Amino acid sequence: MNPVKTRSTGGALQRYGAWLVPLAAALSLSGYVLASRLYFKTGFPLDDAWIHQTYARNLALRGEWAFLPGQPSAGSTSPLWSALLAPGYWLGAPPLLWPFFIGWLSLSALGWLGMRIQQRLTPGAGAAALATGIFLCLEWHLVWAAASGMETLLFGVVVLLFFDRLLADEPNWLLLGIIAGVSVWIRPDGLTLAGPAAFCAFLGRPGWKGRLRAALAFGAGALVCALPYLLFNRSLSGAWWPNTFFAKQAEYAVLAQAPLAARYARQFGLVMIGAGALLLPGFLLTVARAARRRGWPALAMAIWFLGFLLVYALRLPVTYQHGRYVIAAMPVYFVLGLAGMTGWARLKHPEMWRRVVSAAWALSLAALLAAFWLIGARAYARDVAVIESEMVVTAQWVAGNTPPGALIAAHDIGALGYFGDRRLVDLAGLVSPEVIPFMRDEDRLSIYLDDAGVNYLVTFPGWYPDLVRGRTPVFQTHGVYSPRLGGENMQVYPWP
Repeated sequence: MNPVKTRSTGGALQRYGAWLVPLAAALSLSGYVLASRLYFKTGFPLDDAWIHQTYARNLALRGEWAFLPGQPSAGSTSPLWSALLAPGYWLGAPPLLWPFFIGWLSLSALGWLGMRIQQRLTPGAGAAALATGIFLCLEWHLVWAAASGMETLLFGVVVLLFFDRLLADEPNWLLLGIIAGVSVWIRPDGLTLAGPAAFCAFLGRPGWKGRLRAALAFGAGALVCALPYLLFNRSLSGAWWPNTFFAKQAEYAVLAQAPLAARYARQFGLVMIGAGALLLPGFLLTVARAARRRGWPALAMAIWFLGFLLVYALRLPVTYQHGRYVIAAMPVYFVLGLAGMTGWARLKHPEMWRRVVSAAWALSLAALLAAFWLIGARAYARDVAVIESEMVVTAQWVAGNTPPGALIAAHDIGALGYFGDRRLVDLAGLVSPEVIPFMRDEDRLSIYLDDAGVNYLVTFPGWYPDLVRGRTPVFQTHGVYSPRLGGENMQVYPWP
């Protein structure tokens, strides 16, 4: 390989990627936002996005870390994400604009890092590396996450940054520890990055002294950044982890009764919905090549991805909202899959069958990528429509039709916290962690709501059938989008 030519190609690639990747990200993200606007209206596809907005607004305008004013709480899974949203309120930006802007930056960074990692895994890849960056900007799961108002894609960026640094010829173990420590502030899942670091330090460093130095440097960097996070949660709630860490697991504990193999298959199947299905051969090729050549960092990436899915299969085996919890790990799979196929697909290979298969694969990948971008845009628009026509409409009704001092009990508190301006009891346990031990026991919940002096219950009827039985709602949304998808209309019931 000509090193001068390789450097020249790499420089040109970086120049093109510097503007093509952000442009692709901007067009892709804008398309999803426009789709939601044309379908119903602009908004977020998750009620949880309004939880982050509420924390950010209170931080920016009140200087306090609280969901309910004057009540500090550890209900934000991602303190760093909530804090990054706060400048939008200092600047006076509309609540949707700033998170969409950060989402665009995250999608652009994801594409750029994917391009860099592709270059590291397959030197001289040239246009294929740029294609990897564009692929990540168009993959429907990632675009959905970029427009979700959530921390998902930012966590994915930090994960790719970690592996980009791990793939360096001489990894900076202190820096790797810092990246892993910072990632915990975005999602507690960042702790899993210690696994690939230990794997590479043990197998990739010569001698026990080198391994020990790497481990100590990584541990120091991680501890400096992660320990304040633990102390932060401890000071707010008395626990080392945010309330969501326990609440979600308790809420969906019943799903863990299914066989582990079935749970894992469902998690892995999420990645296969779309162009990712055509990347499985490339993923396996990359794993085989890394194992054969002792490419420990690339192998660590694959093991981390598979292990990440296993963690969710074990602890939180949910697949709703397009796999929102594992979307952050998908870029690792996509990059490894593209790297493997880049090394195999040859449009100018001497053998005709290889050329034909390579061309068919490339065309199929492009077609599937485009088709699912469109499918994802429609899914995103529908998701936004449900949140806007159910949660947001209900929250606005509560704000205008209940006494200012009313106490509202609800399972989805995001929009209620942002628009409702009322005291809340959180049936999901995020800001009311005392309900976590009995959150699925409606008899105990009824007693709890009575003791707390709740005035209104806000819910979808099917979620708490015993709580709403015999009660006449004072408000129902009559939205059309949730029933179209097999759901219900949100209702407000007087309590007791």
